[in-house]
Amino acid sequence: MNAPDRYERFVVPDGTKKVSYERDTKIVNAGSFTVEREDHTIGNILRMQLHRDPNVLFAGYKLPHPLQYKILVRVHTNSHSSPPQAYKQAIDDLDKELEYLKEAFEDEVKRAEAGNQHNQHQGY
Repeated sequence: MNAPDRYERFVVPDGTKKVSYERDTKIVNAGSFTVEREDHTIGNILRMQLHRDPNVLFAGYKLPHPLQYKILVRVHTNSHSSPPQAYKQAIDDLDKELEYLKEAFEDEVKRAEAGNQHNQHQGY
């Protein structure tokens, strides 16, 4: 079969950076990030988080080809920021947001388990 091995979709090859940045030579405060071994899931979340930043004028992503397991994220900022600063801030904000979501989920699971134990003792 011509299909690549499944692990190639997720494992970053040795010597390859997970994220690389290339500054745009024609537009000031613009550039592209190549994120290896990611797809629409990360691309869309990252794009939406970049849009929340008031210093970001444009943020978009694309998958260059279905058999290339990488996304290209394009960022254009105003003069108060730079694409690497905006990208780092977006990643940091997403990290905090996901940590909050994880903690809220775990707290809810504990409450549900405690409620189930209480109901079992009551004979429900």
